[in-house]
Amino acid sequence: MSVHTPGKVAVSHLVRDATAAPSMHNAQPWRFHYARGSRTFSLYADLTRALPHADPTTRGLHIGCGAALFNLRVAAVHARLRPVTRLLPDPAVPGLLATVRLDDPGGADGARDGVAVLHPAIHERHTSRYPFTGRRVPAEVRRALTEAARHEGADLVFPAGSQLRSVLDLIRDAEGYGHMDACREAETERWTRDTTTDAPMDGIPEYAFGPLKRGGSAPVRDFAGRTPAHGRGLADFEDRPQLALLRTLRDAPADWLRAGQALERVLLIATLHGLRSSFATQALEWPDLRWVLRDPDSGAGHVQMVIRLGYGPAGPRTPRRPVRHVLEIED
Repeated sequence: MSVHTPGKVAVSHLVRDATAAPSMHNAQPWRFHYARGSRTFSLYADLTRALPHADPTTRGLHIGCGAALFNLRVAAVHARLRPVTRLLPDPAVPGLLATVRLDDPGGADGARDGVAVLHPAIHERHTSRYPFTGRRVPAEVRRALTEAARHEGADLVFPAGSQLRSVLDLIRDAEGYGHMDACREAETERWTRDTTTDAPMDGIPEYAFGPLKRGGSAPVRDFAGRTPAHGRGLADFEDRPQLALLRTLRDAPADWLRAGQALERVLLIATLHGLRSSFATQALEWPDLRWVLRDPDSGAGHVQMVIRLGYGPAGPRTPRRPVRHVLEIED
């Protein structure tokens, strides 16, 4: 079978799908290089978009890039190509996070585990910082999300009872610590956007802040900080938030990339089931608090992401950088 070589337009479409992934503060810390001769994408970390205070180890940056990598895999399979992925392929180039070679559709890296059906959710998925209803996520959907994480080498657990209360307490404490840290506050402010003065391509625009929390225990990061957003209302959030902890056995850069792929697979399946999501990473940004998030019984597992799930408003989409800003094609 002859190998189909994507043209520039097709390559651009693949990267457009990849960059719909979530990233910390919507910093979009990725760069793509495509070599037409070898039909291979190289995914690089863009360290100019790192968050040195909230993410000093670049763990969160790797997770965002891993999510973009998963979207690229889904988009490739949707385009009837076979993505062959290698993580951290060259230790001599630390900024090179992964390569994806586009082979012919024979076989199935990605096709056999059903990722093609996730493609419609790529641009439907976006973070919702709005209150969710009290409707509980059905057990069968939780099982599907757990299996999705397992496909990518991660675990997904749903804390309840005293463990859930402990997680919520840690997030609340971390939120308070962050507000007392002037450098972190300034870093968050750097990634907020005022759409009355410009047309943002990244960061969190004020229209995506969501309402100010009046009540409820659901953890929602307030990107407005000390500056009130014009016309922003008040709302009561969930008293019984539904959280999921994404964990990996180890805690090295390759594990962070796997966690990012697992995260995006979970989110796309959640989207297909009508679920909305947001993130509660505050406690993960403090090493001591992140350590406490380990499994309370075994002490095993490194928590890579805290996901809030539920049913409710979709929330507005956040902007993305034009593909031409993140893609280089080598003829």
